[in-house]
Amino acid sequence: MHEKKNTILIVDDEAQIRKMLNIFLDVSDFKIEESDSGKQAIRMSGSIKPDLILLDLGLPDMDGKEVISQIRQWSQVPIIVLSVRMMDEEVVAALNAGADDYVIKPFNAEVLIARIWANLRKAKVKEAGEPELVNGKIKMDLIRHEVYLNGDKTLLTPKEYELLRFFMLNRGRMLTHRQILAEVWGTAHSHDTQYLRVYVGQIREKLEGDPSNPKLIVTEPGVGYRMEASEAAAAAVAASASA
Repeated sequence: MHEKKNTILIVDDEAQIRKMLNIFLDVSDFKIEESDSGKQAIRMSGSIKPDLILLDLGLPDMDGKEVISQIRQWSQVPIIVLSVRMMDEEVVAALNAGADDYVIKPFNAEVLIARIWANLRKAKVKEAGEPELVNGKIKMDLIRHEVYLNGDKTLLTPKEYELLRFFMLNRGRMLTHRQILAEVWGTAHSHDTQYLRVYVGQIREKLEGDPSNPKLIVTEPGVGYRMEASEAAAAAVAASASA
């Protein structure tokens, strides 16, 4: 079983740079994807949906700033520029194009890792309003992609994690089969309810006291599912809605 890891897309045409980044990013428990050109990076950012992009500006087919501009037309994925270009004009242009951070080569590995975590944290807070989601005995660390039940780490597959995250974000709300499938599996699978039944069953096995009589994720017959909100979570949702 594989836990969900933060996916980093490395975009650099120098194989040695990609290899070096792979080494210390892997040690830090990130999943790594690579691209050696701008056009490929744009395609991959849409297909694999990385959690963060490390981008060199000097690419063989297009300038990295154009890559940033194109990705920003539809995605707010954190982008950290890694470049030998140290002129203030280049830094300003990259940030104005939509980059979140700028690191000059050569760089310190520990500093880069810290900046990666900082940008991941900022992105998750911007997306969910908080770096972690809590509902009763369940806590999800959105930065490190970890799930805890009663304080104990619980292993979920990547798809189980995404499904639980959607339930946690919408705790207390009734969600239709189609809503859930479109969000977690994509619109092409909006009618594949068997996928949903299987994965809901797997999550119940891991998180419910009695999976055959679920109290956390309940079935709305013929409609979908609802994650019951704890009293504290329900109060927080109500306060957010009235704000």
